[in-house]
Amino acid sequence: PTPTPAAAAPAPKWYDEVAVNGFLSASYSYNFNRPDSGTNQFRVFDFDDNSFKLDVFTLTLQKAVAKPEEIGLRLDVSAGASLPKVESSYGLLQGQDIDVKQAFVSYIAPLGSGLRIDVGKAVTHFSYEFIESWDTPNDNVTHSFSFGYAIPFTHTGLKASYSFSDQVAGMVMLANGWDNVKDNNSSKTIGGQLIWTPTKTATVAFNFCTGPERTNVSSDPRTVVELTAQVKLSDLTVLGLDALYGSEKGAVVAGQTASWSGIAGYARLGVTDKLAFCLRAEYFADSDGARTGVAQKLKELTVTPELKVSSHLILRADLRVDWSDVESFEKKGGKTSKTQPTGILNAAYRSEEHTS
Repeated sequence: PTPTPAAAAPAPKWYDEVAVNGFLSASYSYNFNRPDSGTNQFRVFDFDDNSFKLDVFTLTLQKAVAKPEEIGLRLDVSAGASLPKVESSYGLLQGQDIDVKQAFVSYIAPLGSGLRIDVGKAVTHFSYEFIESWDTPNDNVTHSFSFGYAIPFTHTGLKASYSFSDQVAGMVMLANGWDNVKDNNSSKTIGGQLIWTPTKTATVAFNFCTGPERTNVSSDPRTVVELTAQVKLSDLTVLGLDALYGSEKGAVVAGQTASWSGIAGYARLGVTDKLAFCLRAEYFADSDGARTGVAQKLKELTVTPELKVSSHLILRADLRVDWSDVESFEKKGGKTSKTQPTGILNAAYRSEEHTS
């Protein structure tokens, strides 16, 4: 008898190809200056003193792309007491405790090794650090001054990325501006990135963007250039560097160019697979007060013990001291200080494990 042909497997549903991941962060912070306002000065996420907080919960839906002619998407929706206040963009839920951090469509055009095109809202290509998510962990709980004040958080627009070889890749971008879903002037921001990976354990990136960013001002560009580098000395030891320079005409005084610069060094020193100590030392110069609102030079030193309880749960504790060359930190009783010592305890849950 003729064998009965096997039934064809049903075509996968579109939602079968979409991965769902989550990230949850909760913390308690304490400022030893005891500021009357209950606010940590010049912090972007850990701004509340003596407070338990659900920092953020982020849900990520993603259909990744890897081959020519593939079409994908990514959607990150965040809610909480810390992150949305920073990452929320003009024109989209601004000032709310919920934010669409990313929402973009991806396509790989069949050109050479594959030209990737992303359209929509995405986190910036700048910085050694991240707005944390399930796939973008940081070693320290708190963020650097440069992350908070020197660079954008997100861009809405068009990006084109291409790998020229196993060692060199590049990206160009046309966007509304810094943290804008709805453009606030009639000009656009252009940017780019060049990544060099000389070995499997070393990466160097050059980042750039320029364009007018102030509301209803279509001249006076704001420009930032940045160099980041990472070297993995072993599976447990990683060193990093972030150096940048920014400027903007008319940011403080009409017709004059204000500038800012920063440099930060990072070290992740693993004791075991579960225990590590993460260090960050930083210098940030805002000599014109264009970014922090105070003409000052800031320094900070952060030590972060990290305990990996499981492949999903990480406990961290930042011990940090900030310094300024002026008395810009608040103290109890309305006094001011040149220093700001703080501590923070943090628990972070990621739906998948990611290593540095």
